[in-house]
Amino acid sequence: MLTLIPIDGVPRVRPGDDLAAILLAAIDASDVRLADGDVLAVCQKVVSKAEGAVVHLADVEPSPFAARVAATTGKDARLVEVILRESRRIVRMDRGHLICETGPGWVCANAGVDASNSLEPDSVILLPRDADASAEALRARVAAARGVWLGVIVTDTFGRPWREGLTEVALGVAGIDPFLDLRGRRDLDGRELHHTVMAVADDIACAAGLLMLKDRGVPAVLVRGAPVVPGAGGGHRFVRPPESDLFR
Repeated sequence: MLTLIPIDGVPRVRPGDDLAAILLAAIDASDVRLADGDVLAVCQKVVSKAEGAVVHLADVEPSPFAARVAATTGKDARLVEVILRESRRIVRMDRGHLICETGPGWVCANAGVDASNSLEPDSVILLPRDADASAEALRARVAAARGVWLGVIVTDTFGRPWREGLTEVALGVAGIDPFLDLRGRRDLDGRELHHTVMAVADDIACAAGLLMLKDRGVPAVLVRGAPVVPGAGGGHRFVRPPESDLFR
């Protein structure tokens, strides 16, 4: 059985806040007792806010190139400048959309720069600089405070090529293997599996995302019963290397 427990009562997180302490207090207030093998899914936005990854557009001076892109896409030139600063390359620019590859290798709209729930007008939130390090810092604090083995996943909402709608993905993973390797097992007909490696951290992020909608104010979900194994984590391992990327 897979159990999802929303962590309610988390206040609006601001730059410099101790996110681990805030989450622990909310977990205690929710009368949730952590157990070995639990996975705490935490939305990227509160992680970024706590780490100070917030930019005020009033402080941004757009470059001439950002101004040209803004004229093409209809976006605020200051926002475009922030997106460009967060990007390694522009993958696609068409019909008002900017699909960018970030420094860590994520390919997403606007390089993950987002204005929703940003606390202040004319401010935007960036992706964490190192989501795996963010996940590990939270895991270490929470695990030490409660004396349990658990995983932590930092999640974000991405669009998908060829499919409508948004879904959650795992940006940062700590304490668990992000993959569930079924190779060597056999299917119901006895055939050996040769290629089945499940992105279990993404699956958990998606499940948690059902309870972390943007208008609900639930920034974390405890997931219990997921088929995870201990591991070093590493959400960066989801980024497909160029030599095996058939669509690059």
